[in-house]
Amino acid sequence: MSASVVTNSSALAAAKSFRLRLIAAFFAIYFLWGTTFLAIRIAVEELPPLFAAGARFLIAGTVLYAFMRVKGEARPTATQWRSLAIMGLLMFVVVYGLLFWAQKYVPSGIAAVLEATIPIDTLILEMLIFRQQRFRWAVAVSTLVGFAGVGILLLRGNGQTYGLLPCFAILAASLSWSLGAVISRSFDLPKARPLTAGAAMMLGGVVLLALSAAFGEMHPFPHISLRGAEAELYLIVFGSLVAFTAFVWLLAHMPATRVSSHAYVNPIVAVALGYFVANEPVTARTLAGTALVLVSVFLILRPAKQFA
Repeated sequence: MSASVVTNSSALAAAKSFRLRLIAAFFAIYFLWGTTFLAIRIAVEELPPLFAAGARFLIAGTVLYAFMRVKGEARPTATQWRSLAIMGLLMFVVVYGLLFWAQKYVPSGIAAVLEATIPIDTLILEMLIFRQQRFRWAVAVSTLVGFAGVGILLLRGNGQTYGLLPCFAILAASLSWSLGAVISRSFDLPKARPLTAGAAMMLGGVVLLALSAAFGEMHPFPHISLRGAEAELYLIVFGSLVAFTAFVWLLAHMPATRVSSHAYVNPIVAVALGYFVANEPVTARTLAGTALVLVSVFLILRPAKQFA
């Protein structure tokens, strides 16, 4: 067998492996993250919000970081620890501190819908502020189509209202997530993406638990019910260890705008769970919004472009 044939076979195998990893990673951030909104809602019904968020990320981050270190990955440098601290602050402390608190007052489906503003924020930051990629009207229009679908999902027509402060808290969390996703692409981070994810989660968890103690959530120490423990375990394993690791890996290979398209599918998953688990009605308005969201995701991911 000639050297060129061997090289071509190896290249095809590598391309196939990358494609499979890409599909698995998008499945994790599209669908697994969509289910976590209901799990968060359950967790904050049983536990104080900052405590629930901090315990989730400290446990998940410590497990992932320790696992990668045992595998032989080098510990982060001082510069990398600074980058990880900023990442942990923006993408865990701010985002999940606000989200866990807000979901005490906002249903999981509505929270997922509000978080779907992430691609709008990311597009503005990535194209207009940081100039990390060229502005393209096709992507901008596709993003707006998805946002219109999210708006339709939000307008359920059932007369329900939600507090403005919790809703704005979720919108602020979305902006913080987008900022962290965009600027982390220029950070000096460990090459092992699972190590990066674990370290950032671990740092964020420590700060969240410190804030929990400062706000009096640990006086007395929270009673952890079986239902709360199950919700926390689900969030730790599927929301953090699996989905966030996939998210960090995707950021290393694709523009943040495309990766953030998970925020369009997450509300669909949350609405579906509301229907099948919480008996929420699915109306024509819900179906119309879902269709626009799916079209938007297709249009955003469709342009042929080499991965970053």
